[in-house]
Amino acid sequence: MIRRLRVKFVCINMALVTVMLCVIFGTVLRFTRENLEAKSVNQLNALAMEGPKPPGSYNLPYFIVQTDRWGGTLVTGSGSYQQAADVEALPEILTAALDTGEISGVLPAYQLRFRLAPAPGGRKFVFVDISSEVSTLEGLVQNCILTGCLAFAAFLVISLLLARWAVKPVDRAWQQQRQFVADASHELKTPLTVILTNAELMQDTGDTVRARENILIMARQMRGLVENLLDLARVDNGLAGMEQLDFSRLVSDALLPFEPVFFERGLELSGELAEGIQIQGSPDHLRQVAEILLDNAQKYAVPPGTVTVRLERTGGKSCVLSVSDPGDPLSKTDLQNIFKRFYRADEARSRNGSYGLGLAIAESIVTAHRGKIWAESENGTNTFFVRLPVCREAKP
Repeated sequence: MIRRLRVKFVCINMALVTVMLCVIFGTVLRFTRENLEAKSVNQLNALAMEGPKPPGSYNLPYFIVQTDRWGGTLVTGSGSYQQAADVEALPEILTAALDTGEISGVLPAYQLRFRLAPAPGGRKFVFVDISSEVSTLEGLVQNCILTGCLAFAAFLVISLLLARWAVKPVDRAWQQQRQFVADASHELKTPLTVILTNAELMQDTGDTVRARENILIMARQMRGLVENLLDLARVDNGLAGMEQLDFSRLVSDALLPFEPVFFERGLELSGELAEGIQIQGSPDHLRQVAEILLDNAQKYAVPPGTVTVRLERTGGKSCVLSVSDPGDPLSKTDLQNIFKRFYRADEARSRNGSYGLGLAIAESIVTAHRGKIWAESENGTNTFFVRLPVCREAKP
C-alpha cells in the first residue's frame, strides 16, 4: 500500500510538472515567434509602402522584384540578400508566390516572406528573408526540449525524494497500527487462553472455585485492557469539552486519593504546587494524565522514599508538571521508547499487570493540548515531565 501511494504521489507530481513545463515553454515559443514575425511583417509592409531605404535601415535581408506588363522582371532593391542576383531562381520564387493566391504569405521552401504591391507600369513583389527567424525558432525549440528533459529528470528525482519524505508519516503510522494490532491481539490472547483453560477445567474436573477465580481475574484484566484501548481511541479522535481551568487545583485534587496508596507502600507523597496556574484544556483528560503519572510512580518507586510532585511556571507562556520517584534507573532505550504503546521497560510492568498503555495515553492527551511529555533518569531518580501552555490571562 505504501509503495502504491508513493507511485501515485510521483505520478501526480510529474503530471503537474509536465503540464507546467509545457505551458511555460509553449508560452515562450509563442511570444518569441510572434515577436520575430511582427518584426518581419513590419519590415515587409514598410518596403511595400515606402520602398527601399538606405543600407542599414532594415535588420532583415530583403529584395524587391518588379514586373512590367509584358512579364519582364527587374530587381529594383536588394538589402544584403545573397540570392537576389540568382536570375534563374526568380521565376520559381515568383511562381510560388503567385500560386498561393494571396497578396502576402510565406514560402517555406525558400524561407521567404512576401507581399504583392502595385507599382507604376506593373506590380512589385517584396521578399524578406526569414531564415534567421526559422533558425532562431528551431534553436529555441531544441533548447526547450533539452531544458525540458533535464528539468523533467531533475523534478523526477526531487519527486521521488519528496514522495519518500511525504509518505514517511503514513508509513510510520501504518507500521504503528500493524504493531498496535499485533500487540493488542497478543495481550488479549493470554487472558483468553487462561479463561478457556479454566472453563475446560471446570467442565472436566468440576473444580469450579479456583477456576472461577482465575476466570474473574483474567476477565478484569481484559476489561482494563479494553478500557485503555478505548481511551486511546477517544484521544486519537480528538478532545472535547476544552475550557479554561485551574491546573493547580486540578493537580492538588488528583494527589488526595493517592496519599493512602503511597502510605501503604511505604512511600511519602510530597506536593510542591504553584498556585493559580490557568490553562485551556479538558479537565477529565488532564486529571487522567496526573493520575497516570502518579499511578506509574507508586508502581515502580522503590520504598522507602519520597515521590515529589512539582508544578511551576516556566516563563510566561508555559508550565511544567513533574513527578519524581526513587527507583531502578531507566536506560536510554527505555527513555526513548517508554511512551510507545505496549512497551514494557522491565519485568516490573508485567508483575504489576500493566499493559504499557498508560504513558501512551498520557502522551496522546498532552499532545492534543499542544504540550510535551518526556522522562529523565538521574542519580537513582526517575522523573516524568509535562509541559503545557498557560492562558494569556495568567500572570506570574
